[in-house]
Amino acid sequence: MINTSTVMGNKRFSYFIISSFILCSILLIAVQINSAQNTKELIRNNNTLLNELRSSNHLREIDRDILGVESRIRASIATNDTTHLEGIDQKIKQIRNFLDSLSVDNADPEEERLIQRLGVLAQDKMATKGKLLHRYDSLGNMDDESSIANPRARIISNEITDITAKIYHKRQLRMVELSDLSLEMGKRAKLYDISLLILLVLSGAVIGYHIMRQFRRQHFLIKELDIAEKKASVAAQTKENFLANMSHEIRTPLSGILGFTNLLQKRPLDETASEFVTSIQRSGENLMTIINDILDLSKIEAGMMRITPGIFSINGLLNSVETLFSERVKEKKLIISSKVDSSIPDTLIGDATRLTQILVNLIGNAIKFTHQGTVNIEVYNKEQNENQVVIGFTITDTGIGIDKEKLNEVFERFNQGEDSTTRNYGGTGLGLSIVKKLILLQDGDIEVSSEQGKGTSFSFYIPYEIAKEQLNTIPVANIDHFKSISHKALRVLVVDDNAINQSLMKHLLSQWNIDFDMASNGLEAVEYLRKKDCDLVLMDLQMPQMDGYTAVQQIRDMLKLNIPIIAMTAHALPGEKERCLSQGMNEYISKPIKEEELFKLIANFGLKETDLEEVKVPESNLIFQHIDLTYMQSVSGGNKAFEETVTNQFIDNVPSHLDQLITAYQNQDFKIVKLRAHDLQSSAAIMGLLPLLEEKLDILELATEQNTTLQQILDDVENILNLSLLEAKVFLESLLNK
Repeated sequence: MINTSTVMGNKRFSYFIISSFILCSILLIAVQINSAQNTKELIRNNNTLLNELRSSNHLREIDRDILGVESRIRASIATNDTTHLEGIDQKIKQIRNFLDSLSVDNADPEEERLIQRLGVLAQDKMATKGKLLHRYDSLGNMDDESSIANPRARIISNEITDITAKIYHKRQLRMVELSDLSLEMGKRAKLYDISLLILLVLSGAVIGYHIMRQFRRQHFLIKELDIAEKKASVAAQTKENFLANMSHEIRTPLSGILGFTNLLQKRPLDETASEFVTSIQRSGENLMTIINDILDLSKIEAGMMRITPGIFSINGLLNSVETLFSERVKEKKLIISSKVDSSIPDTLIGDATRLTQILVNLIGNAIKFTHQGTVNIEVYNKEQNENQVVIGFTITDTGIGIDKEKLNEVFERFNQGEDSTTRNYGGTGLGLSIVKKLILLQDGDIEVSSEQGKGTSFSFYIPYEIAKEQLNTIPVANIDHFKSISHKALRVLVVDDNAINQSLMKHLLSQWNIDFDMASNGLEAVEYLRKKDCDLVLMDLQMPQMDGYTAVQQIRDMLKLNIPIIAMTAHALPGEKERCLSQGMNEYISKPIKEEELFKLIANFGLKETDLEEVKVPESNLIFQHIDLTYMQSVSGGNKAFEETVTNQFIDNVPSHLDQLITAYQNQDFKIVKLRAHDLQSSAAIMGLLPLLEEKLDILELATEQNTTLQQILDDVENILNLSLLEAKVFLESLLNK
């Protein structure tokens, strides 16, 4: 769970970054504006200084030019030559223009007065030049000694020199001021640059510090999240293990109840006893359904539910589902009908098991909540292209219906349409939740419409790939690469280290006319398949030298064989099947082996299935306290030789295995303890001892250290097996005397 302070800290950090960015931007803009203004003023001041320098230089030229005009006038009088007067007008005009330019933007009144006086004196020179030309034109000469010797002319020249010197001096003072101002502005510009640099460094340092601090906090949070994730994973795994173990603990006695009720149903019973047995059977099946629902839900939530695509017939699947409910429909006197759109390709690729689970749940609900009327199943083509078809399913009933206010809640866990539904009809409210999750896992969706008292309609769709080859009859599994027994005998490799299990498999496979070979461990199986071919492998999981998991891995990875492998194990734990399938096995069957179940599995991989005749278990006058011969006699089908063989093997093998188990426990060799406990489970199964020994042997298989409890369990196992051996000898003697 994320800490509130952490969230607030992240918000504060975001606010700090934004505020810092805005503040720094404002400061940078202000500094930049001031710097730009200072630079602009500096440039303008430098331009003014340059103009002043030019003006100062020009003042010196004006002084020289006015004195030059005076010299030309004197020369023209002395030589009576008017050519000396040429250019005086132009020169005086240039002087006037320059003086006018000095007057522009001149704020010094004293300097302005001097400039005006200098202009007047220059204009006076123009007047003198005009007088001389007029005299020349009138008298024919410019011999005016009075003009040359005139003291006023000398005074004017001195005044011109004095005025230009004063203006030059003032300009020099202004240039000094401008220079000082430029120097000050330069310092100010440098200060702005340094301030800008310091501001950038400080803001970068502050922001960098906070970023590094935030990175450290994020790193710390990542560690915390990783720890929390690991804790959540451990909690989820603990939950999964708890559910698996609890379901196993419930399944074990429940499987025994269902198994014994199946056996009781095969025996002659009066009407009352038959009714009781049927009630037990149904109650047990309902409880098993609830357990399966809980397990399915836990698998989905843990992400362990896998969608396994395979080839199947949509028509065949629907017919199988209808057949499954035929008896219940007859009992309730309902009518069930189905319609499949003819445009739907029959052979599809998808998870037929999950589709069956969905349909069984929805149709089962429809039948359960319908007292009279019909249950209709419609399969329609929602959308189709070259490689894919989206199939829609609608299951409609005329049952009790669902209140409109409850429609949005029916897919939630532990929720049913009405509060009284659980009391009246049973169930946990998990079925529809599982259905929706399974549909969503297959990229589909589901919706429901209902009217209370009139019925309910569930509609869902799932996309499926279209198989390239459309088959007329679709087998239960994809068996294109397996041999059919009608053409060539199916060869099976049985891998099991237990002699009793080997005898059991020999008996069963022989009566089905299946060729087989035996291997005692995984190493022998790998070597066999390296040299020979077979069509199917029945693989035990717990064996010496090389177990079943390792053997399958080598068969798949080293030998590169895709031969079908059926796992056989005494552990019917939840998740065991998924583990087997994930390790590369194709199917799974738990011990003790059920004849019908094994036959159907083998039939799926190449054997044409035939109807199995019901085996009548022969009545025995012998009554035993420990061993139960029901399973052995149901498998033997009255074959006394088989019964004699497996009983002999039980009597011969169990004492040695028991001694090895005890010795290994005393020597703390728990690897051997695990193997021998597993062997004894297989041996005990054929004599019907699992109800007494299975739980104890399971505990011994998991043992890792000696303790008082394990010692007591070991003593109990030894006592039960020794008494069972005595009873087995009595049974063997009865067989030999017949």
